[in-house]
Amino acid sequence: MRTKILFFFMALISFQFAFSQKEVSGKVIDAKDGSPIVGATIQVVGAKTTTISGAGGYFTMKMDNKSQKLMVSFIGYDNQEVEVTDQSIVISLVQNVTNLNEVVVVGYGTKLRKDITGSVAKVGAKELNNTPVTSFESAMQGRASGVYVQQLNGKLGQGISVRIRGASSVSAGNDPLYVVDGIPVITSDLSSNGAATNPLSDININDIESIEILKDASAAAIYGSRASNGVVLITTKKGKLGTSKVEFGYFTGLQKPTGHREFLDSKQYVDYFTQAAYGAAKQDVIYGYYTNLDDAIADELDYVNSRFKRYSADNNDWKKGKVNTNWEDQAFQRAPISQYDINFSGGTERTKFYASGQYLDQKGILVRNSLKRYSARLNLDHMVNDWLSIGMNMSFARTLNDRISNDNAFATPLQVVALSPITPIIDPRTGLLSGELDPLTGNPNTNYPLYYNPLISVDNSVYNTLVNRTLGNVYAQVKLVKGLSFRSELGMDQLNQTEDAYYGRLTARNTGVPNGSGFYTSDQLLNINTNNFFQYNMTFKEKHDLDMVLGSSFQKQTSANSEADGENFPSDAYKKLASAASKTNALSSSTAFSFLSYFLRANYKFDGKYLLALSGRYDGSSRFGANNRYGFFPAGSVGWVMSEEKFLQDSRWINFLKLKASYGLTGNAEIPNFASRGLYSGNGGYGGIAGQRPDQIENPDLKWETTAGSDFGFELSTFKNRIELEFDYYTRNTRDLLLNVEIPGTSGFATQFKNVGNLNNKGFEITLNTVNISSHDFRWTSSLNFSKNKNEVTNLNGQILGTDVNKAIEGLPLGVFYTKEFAGADPNNGDALYYKNTLKSDGSIDRSTTNDYNAAADVVVGDPNPDFIYGIGNTFSYKGIVLDILLQGVGGNQIYNGGGQYMSSSGSNGFDNQTLDQLNAWKNPGDITMIPEARLFYPNGTDPSSRYISDGSYMRVKAVTLSYTLPASIISRFKISSAKIYARAQNLFTFTKYEGWDPEVNSDYQADNINLGQDFYSAPQVKTIVFGINLSF
Repeated sequence: MRTKILFFFMALISFQFAFSQKEVSGKVIDAKDGSPIVGATIQVVGAKTTTISGAGGYFTMKMDNKSQKLMVSFIGYDNQEVEVTDQSIVISLVQNVTNLNEVVVVGYGTKLRKDITGSVAKVGAKELNNTPVTSFESAMQGRASGVYVQQLNGKLGQGISVRIRGASSVSAGNDPLYVVDGIPVITSDLSSNGAATNPLSDININDIESIEILKDASAAAIYGSRASNGVVLITTKKGKLGTSKVEFGYFTGLQKPTGHREFLDSKQYVDYFTQAAYGAAKQDVIYGYYTNLDDAIADELDYVNSRFKRYSADNNDWKKGKVNTNWEDQAFQRAPISQYDINFSGGTERTKFYASGQYLDQKGILVRNSLKRYSARLNLDHMVNDWLSIGMNMSFARTLNDRISNDNAFATPLQVVALSPITPIIDPRTGLLSGELDPLTGNPNTNYPLYYNPLISVDNSVYNTLVNRTLGNVYAQVKLVKGLSFRSELGMDQLNQTEDAYYGRLTARNTGVPNGSGFYTSDQLLNINTNNFFQYNMTFKEKHDLDMVLGSSFQKQTSANSEADGENFPSDAYKKLASAASKTNALSSSTAFSFLSYFLRANYKFDGKYLLALSGRYDGSSRFGANNRYGFFPAGSVGWVMSEEKFLQDSRWINFLKLKASYGLTGNAEIPNFASRGLYSGNGGYGGIAGQRPDQIENPDLKWETTAGSDFGFELSTFKNRIELEFDYYTRNTRDLLLNVEIPGTSGFATQFKNVGNLNNKGFEITLNTVNISSHDFRWTSSLNFSKNKNEVTNLNGQILGTDVNKAIEGLPLGVFYTKEFAGADPNNGDALYYKNTLKSDGSIDRSTTNDYNAAADVVVGDPNPDFIYGIGNTFSYKGIVLDILLQGVGGNQIYNGGGQYMSSSGSNGFDNQTLDQLNAWKNPGDITMIPEARLFYPNGTDPSSRYISDGSYMRVKAVTLSYTLPASIISRFKISSAKIYARAQNLFTFTKYEGWDPEVNSDYQADNINLGQDFYSAPQVKTIVFGINLSF
């Protein structure tokens, strides 16, 4: 009986308890675009009950009937307190503009943004995802202050230049150190055609969670001798706690060139070169080749007309303008792009996973250029027990790039613009592409058209670059005691690249080989990296926060290269070197380098407002001399959170104010692996007897370039965090530049690699973020970043460096254009004139003009370095509709058109088709013009000068995205947790005074630290419009 009574009372209590609770379900979404937020924390106010939003942002939890409110939080969003009025609710979180509690990745750890005293810029996944570009650097462009990103041209997979706060070296590397999930990665250029490729294009952009850019010495010094150019930390996505989810993405669209050049049509071409014949005839008489002008004119016209007939396929169609070929159109092709993405992610308290796959299929805008990339990733994190965690981050990519020749080759597609418009695409005598066959001999044509026709290479050559790359690491982390842990990482970056090329018999005019030629190269690079470090985090007496990292790192990279060439194949059906009758070249080489490092970082915060950060790295490198193998790179920074002081705590308009300052030393070790060694080459054989010869004199004192950097700035949030402003002023002074210096000839060598030079950068950066309007349904936010940098070479040991118009000169920015100053055409006779710019006896500069090129002095006529760079973003969201617009630009830089001596040459270099401005050439005495008289084969203003300098400033509508997130009420019936459709345009419009193809240019075959801002038949950038969809299940 007692048992029954006890059971009755227990049932009654349970019944009452059950009825005192209620079940609440809901969904957490982004107020900006309605996308679900996975991993948000939902807590019952006044109770300990919590849960996490799972796939699709959904959650279910039980709460006491007396509880009426929930507190919802997620990193990067404002906390939201919600009153529960229904058992099913939708909670919209608003992004925190200031992001003071945003977690930022720094070297060997993370920090809250509000506690950072260095200069760190962050680009997140939302800015990067679904960007229709090959490499993530392009997606960064215009999104971070102080970071100048320039794509050399519009070829796929080609080199991209990234400069953080200016260039710091003349001869060593100027690119930042790239670190993926804690592992420095391979960035070596392995191209064999003289145009750099970009190994970073193997990384799937949609796998990236965030990119942190360490800009000042305080932030970057923990990477020591490789941090002078800044450090780019790439963190890939990981699984999150909650229900597993599947995400699928797809976009497709078309690409076009951003710009075009205008050239002469057939009638203009004939008229122009007829005029050039008259100009040449006058010169014939002046130089004494003829005594009678009429005779000279007659002969010149006969010669020109015979060439017109030749270039018109040996007929007189040129006289009637029957053929009017726009050769530039032929250089471009229809260029579709498609990308497929899928990923799986999720996790429990102990195990989290992220797995992804991607397929990118992209045609280039230039004929025969294409790229295909397959990639996969698996990131795992597992907590074995309360004190041990293990994990891995692993990716594989296979990239096939069908490449084209460098900008300086006749076979590069855009050099087709040199062909005359009177030349037909199809030779009517053979029915084949003009230049394929000579109708008289049946062999490839050697004198028709004007030059080798690059279109012949489209179907008669192959140049494939195949990369297989494995990148990743494994780790174990042990919690030793409260606040102290030890982490060990082993990383690997293995890159295997092959280049396989064949040039068929119809390309003989270009290759000089009658029966086909080819080459094969193989590069195998292996980069092994270990990191072992302790992490300590502790708060004492609620006022003292200490964060420390102490550890060591070892890196070794080995590379092996082999290559072989062959000529004379049986037919174009045989494209492998095994079939070549003549093996003309065979080479192999190997090299290696290593780093051994010890590092320390300590961050201290007192009372939430006084910040101190110290760091140091002791680096040893195999690259440097025996007397300077190791170096120490310290840095320190301080911060003061003024808004936490009593005199500002009650301020109505200041929500956050931090002053910060930093100073530190960083190094640059990006030099050849054996630059300090005395080297011998084994090619000193003679008469069939093997031999060696000295190749390089040793320098045991050789060491890294050192940059001393200082930074002063502040961060301000005001008007209820609706306005965020960050300002930094910096200086970067680089000493011990590595240069080849002349030494006495008695040594047997001409130069020795030494530390002798100095270079400075200084400037400021501004970042502004605002919330302009924020209502229940509508939100408008803006962002602005602006950077100004001044570069100056202060010491080169008295040398002037540079082989073209770009020079490195003491007292001037690196790479300035240093040549003759062009003064236009002489109104009396059409001669090209130059300002003398020589020093007169009274010390003044002679600004008179001369037609003698050699009588004029070289002066600075332009600077390829921009005075400033900027990005402007605006985001408008209304319910599920989001419009995002990014403007990006540079100002104050100049471009040198190296192809001008051929395409804008006053007829001086032959029958190349000319740009339209040449129609304004001088014709009669009294004409005032900047275009000298057209004179066939007589140089008239074609030598390097400011004639070919143009303003390179531009503003570009970099990215426009219009998206719509479908309502949950529609998609839930299809078991879809979220769905977004969008249209995106990249490089939509460009506003510039530059008359070339595109102002974002640097010719790929000569780009280096000094040769900047050169345009030589370089492909324009790519304008892309895609339509896509993202689904989450």
